[in-house]
Amino acid sequence: MYTDGMSIKNIFRVPHQSTPASVALLFLRLFMGAAFLYHEYGKMLAPFHWIPAEASIHIPPFFQFLAAISEFCGGIALILGVIVPLASFGMASTMLVASFTHAMIYKDPFVNLNGGSSFESPMSYLFISIVFFAVGPGKYSLDKLIFGEK
Repeated sequence: MYTDGMSIKNIFRVPHQSTPASVALLFLRLFMGAAFLYHEYGKMLAPFHWIPAEASIHIPPFFQFLAAISEFCGGIALILGVIVPLASFGMASTMLVASFTHAMIYKDPFVNLNGGSSFESPMSYLFISIVFFAVGPGKYSLDKLIFGEK
C-alpha cells in the first residue's frame, strides 16, 4: 500500500529521544502546560472579548477566540503530551503575535525592571513552542502511546 508519509499517524509519531531528554521534555511540558492553563483560564470565560475595548490594539473577536482556544487547549495538550505538534504550532502562532504586539505596538522592553509589561514572557513561550514542534513531546507522552515512535 502506498503512503505519502503525511498520514495523521506519521505527523504525530514521536521522534526517538533518550530517557534524560524525554524526562526534561516532560518537565518542560508540565511547566508550560500548567502556566498556560493558569494564565488562559480567564480568557476562556470570555473567549471572544478578553482584550479590553479600550486597549490600543483591536483584535477581532474570532481571532481572540482562536488565541484563547489554542492557548488553553494547548496547555491541556502539553500536559497530556497529546497532539503536541499541532498544539505547539497554535501556541507558537499566538505567542508570535503577542511578542510582536508587546515589542512593536506597545513598545514594551524585553525585560521591564520595574515589574511592568514586557515581551520576555511571550517570546520565551514562543521559543519553547518551537522546541516542542521541532523535537516532539518525548517518550513520556500520549502521542508516543497512541501514535508510536519514529
